[in-house]
Amino acid sequence: MSHTVTIEPIGEQIEVEDGQTILAAALRQGVWLPFACGHGTCATCKVQVIEGDVEIGDASPFALMDVERDEGKVLACCATVESDVTIEADIDVDEDFEGYPVEDYTATVTDIVELSPTIKGIHLKLDRQMTFQAGQYINIELPGVDGARAFSLANPPSKAGEVELHVRLVEGGAATTYIHQQLNVGEQLHLSGPYGQFFVRSSQPGNLIFIAGGSGLSSPQSMIIDLLEQGDDRQITLFQGARNLAELYNRELFEGLARDNDNFTYVPALSQADEDGEWSGFRGYVHDAAREHFGGRFAEHKAYLCGPPPMIDAAITALMQGRLFERDIFMEKFLTAADGAEETQRSALFKKI
Repeated sequence: MSHTVTIEPIGEQIEVEDGQTILAAALRQGVWLPFACGHGTCATCKVQVIEGDVEIGDASPFALMDVERDEGKVLACCATVESDVTIEADIDVDEDFEGYPVEDYTATVTDIVELSPTIKGIHLKLDRQMTFQAGQYINIELPGVDGARAFSLANPPSKAGEVELHVRLVEGGAATTYIHQQLNVGEQLHLSGPYGQFFVRSSQPGNLIFIAGGSGLSSPQSMIIDLLEQGDDRQITLFQGARNLAELYNRELFEGLARDNDNFTYVPALSQADEDGEWSGFRGYVHDAAREHFGGRFAEHKAYLCGPPPMIDAAITALMQGRLFERDIFMEKFLTAADGAEETQRSALFKKI
């Protein structure tokens, strides 16, 4: 049996099956609701119930306080419905969001590549094509790992029948340890997608800056290749940060793109290059490389940031000091379970992003 949920203020209606959460139903019908952790601890998906009967589910008391429960608030990632329901959600409608529905896929591992001493490239063949926007991510299930794990898609949407992931080994991380030490070519995995609101806002004018650190290169790689394939004529500059030369992966790919495309510039930066005598590129942090390249002036650009939280925060500070503002900056923080459920994908420097 299913019930109808009306989502205000956008007026969208979705069908929610018995036992299915409001968030899961919305995503699988191409309706985006704000969310981050997906399991009731961060409060990003909090919505107000206007009408109808809702079961709160396993929401953390810290994410959904007693007074909020009394006011009819629920977490969409935990809440199930017992009747037709109307909810009110904090939704910013983005004209560039395609709203592709989340679906389930079976994938076969076709290749495992050592990109750097700590990052592996995982290539999967899907049982059917996945339609997605460059910059989005998938959730993947791994044997012996409790709960699905999120990884950004590194392949462009033109390669819809496959998945490329960049996976950094996290100390003590069950999922990344399995991928680095146990995953084999030929193995079958289950995944779902696409998820996420990290994508190029094509309707917004301005040249493009991408700043990536570590395995955070995956989303910018997908986005940049997609832009070049589509013939986008804006100036595109990628700043890739790594600790040393060994960790600077896919350098040849981007150097080749820069040679073949007049509107693409590639600037790698090494933060710990003291022992790399052969390195003649930028020495220092990636946000400083961006600041030097643009003379500290970023106005009239759009910036896309992807990587660990310290890199994101440093890049935001540099960009804002160079006259770029919240409306011009989009980001995806790469968080691990060790970062804590209290972390969301927003910087403390921003009211919202």
